[in-house]
Amino acid sequence: MTAARILVVEDEQIARENLTHVLTGAGHNVTAMISAEEGLRELDKREYDLVVTDLMLPGMDGIELLERARARYPSLMVIVVTGHATVANAVKAMQKGAHSYIAKPLKLDELRLQVERAIEQHALSVEVLRLRKLIAQGKSDFPMVGQSDDFVKLKDTVRQLAQMNCNVLIQGETGTGKELIAQGIHELSQRSDERFMAINCGTFTPELMDKELFGHEKEAFTGANRGQKGILEVADGGTVFFDEIGELELNMQVKLLRVLQERKFLRVGGTREIPVDIRVVAATNCDLRELVEKGEFRQDLYYRLNVVTLQAPPLREHREDIPILIGHFLEKHRQPGQSITSIAQDTLDILMRYPFPGNVRELENIVQRALALGQGQSFTPDLLPEEIGMAKAEAPLPTLEEVEKAHIRKVIAAAGGNKTQAARILGIDRVSLWRKIKRYHLE
Repeated sequence: MTAARILVVEDEQIARENLTHVLTGAGHNVTAMISAEEGLRELDKREYDLVVTDLMLPGMDGIELLERARARYPSLMVIVVTGHATVANAVKAMQKGAHSYIAKPLKLDELRLQVERAIEQHALSVEVLRLRKLIAQGKSDFPMVGQSDDFVKLKDTVRQLAQMNCNVLIQGETGTGKELIAQGIHELSQRSDERFMAINCGTFTPELMDKELFGHEKEAFTGANRGQKGILEVADGGTVFFDEIGELELNMQVKLLRVLQERKFLRVGGTREIPVDIRVVAATNCDLRELVEKGEFRQDLYYRLNVVTLQAPPLREHREDIPILIGHFLEKHRQPGQSITSIAQDTLDILMRYPFPGNVRELENIVQRALALGQGQSFTPDLLPEEIGMAKAEAPLPTLEEVEKAHIRKVIAAAGGNKTQAARILGIDRVSLWRKIKRYHLE
């Protein structure tokens, strides 16, 4: 779960400390206040992703805090907790915009689940608002969408590489956004005012690839009534992206290698060498090293292309970006008359568990399908393709707490229940072990 900034508003000291302890233990940055008035003042000082508030507070109650906070900060998520749970209170809280309503005594698993859902929904809301602002201003955005730690690192690497002017090889599964990464490298480079040209090496015969890349002179072949520039010439000063470079035929590999070495080429049917200044970014979903070993890809071209290698991560490795990507695709593809502006929590839960063999491209297709079929304002589960509901979800990776709990249980069993010996094996004192046993209910 992505770390978030959470404001806790609770007047009971023990409950306030417990909430703070649990949420901090989950990796979040938590600030606690004892009244709604203090909570509102704190919201005006700094940005928060989520408010967890008690319903019964001295002075202004939790419902009024919810209403005022949401009026000022529409994307803010609010979870209401109370020891006086009634249907009427729950309905009122949800009508005022609460993300969820939890009764005391709190069940920690339920609290963690609702907090995780609220943070995902907040990320989606923020992304939609950001994209709407960009569209209204007529600005283009950096093509890569994602806020997970791994994706932020990838963006930082792209920004760094953009300034280096070296060739780049991007590896990754189909649908992971390799071309978008290439566009990002181009747009952030000093070549951004020139052309970005993309060619898929697997869609052309060698003859057609020759003409596409190098162009041709007049009467170079039957029907060539005039000369024509190729991609390399059109992209002079800019960037050329070779998608599925592993599909490039060996003869064309030789010609591309010469361009990279000599920085000049001949048009088909031509005798005059044309100088060219391009940056090459290539992408593949296969193992080029393996193709080199098989003799299907030239080793010298491999080393020319592989100055720097980037890995485009599969979507299953940065699932926390799924809500943000959904918001992006809703804004990108919504047409006049299409009403979906949000995603139902049940739908999001299904998509967060789905393994996405087609990666980001598959998610984009799912959103486009929902926009085409949906009649309401929410992306509901019935708009998902049937195979997604039937697909077996990947087992989620265990959390750090789950790993620690299982390890402590295993060590205690190995020590025959002897806590002193178990603490010695774990490298902690007996008091620390006792606390962990209490925390994980291992008595």
